[in-house]
Amino acid sequence: MKKILLAGLLFIVCVPVYSQTFPSKTVHLVSGVSPGAASDTMARMLTDKLSASLGQPVIVENRLGAGGVVAAKYVATAEPDGHIISVYTSAFTIAPILNPGTLDPATLRPVAMLGAVPTVLVVNPAKYKTLAELVAAAKAKPGDLVAANAGVGSSTHMNLERFRLAAGLTFLNLPMKGPSEAITEVLTGRADLYFAPVFSVEKFVQAGTLRALAVGSPRRTSLFPNLPTTLEAGYPNSDYNFWIGALVSARTPRDIVQRLNREFNAVLQLPEVRERMQTLGVDPFPLTIEEFEALIKKELEENTQLVKVAGITLN
Repeated sequence: MKKILLAGLLFIVCVPVYSQTFPSKTVHLVSGVSPGAASDTMARMLTDKLSASLGQPVIVENRLGAGGVVAAKYVATAEPDGHIISVYTSAFTIAPILNPGTLDPATLRPVAMLGAVPTVLVVNPAKYKTLAELVAAAKAKPGDLVAANAGVGSSTHMNLERFRLAAGLTFLNLPMKGPSEAITEVLTGRADLYFAPVFSVEKFVQAGTLRALAVGSPRRTSLFPNLPTTLEAGYPNSDYNFWIGALVSARTPRDIVQRLNREFNAVLQLPEVRERMQTLGVDPFPLTIEEFEALIKKELEENTQLVKVAGITLN
């Protein structure tokens, strides 16, 4: 009992100390993916601006493993003083469902939404010219068409599953190690389709080596403004919201979280940051803490149902 009381007193004492001194040292944006991936690129894009506004160095730290879970758990157990920040994606609302016990969402507190990354359904141009043609081919031969994705539970996989269920299709699912491998499968014709983050396939679409048939996100992308969404094509609930966000340990004092929310949202409004995000096809998505919390809660509920209905497993 004495130990519990002592721990409680220490927490009460530490909270105001954290708040009064933040930031007092280097701020780490912890990325669970390799450099070049969407969330890592986004983190690196913000370091200089955040450093200027916070008055402390801001660096990106990569901690790879388990699709971002290793990095997220590191942040969850780090000193809750606001200096260790997870830059994670919407995989945060998938990982705990697919692999229960690996990551408890309650151990991380949402800070700010950084951006939404539109996905694009791409095919080999020698095979399909329109979305209707692809759907017709899939319905004619259920289970014959090969759908690549960047790994089970990835945004590309979840987007595929939402579209597949909405269109009433069956594909041969082909999980790859990452986006580049999935793109290669479609380029070579070994796979028929792939829901890709738009920035990863823009050059291939512009060169004509891949054909974009539709946007898999809730909204169109600025990189291909004339390309309709799967929703617009007549497939309700086929969209997937691939977001990038910042989170901290759930034990972090609320006023530090609020300060970080203001800092991130202010940086996202800078013209030079918005311009660079636009070149990557990333849409700025500033939210309040409460709005971000509500979005995550909603997605955890929706993805629980999606995983069940689609029969998604890690095996």
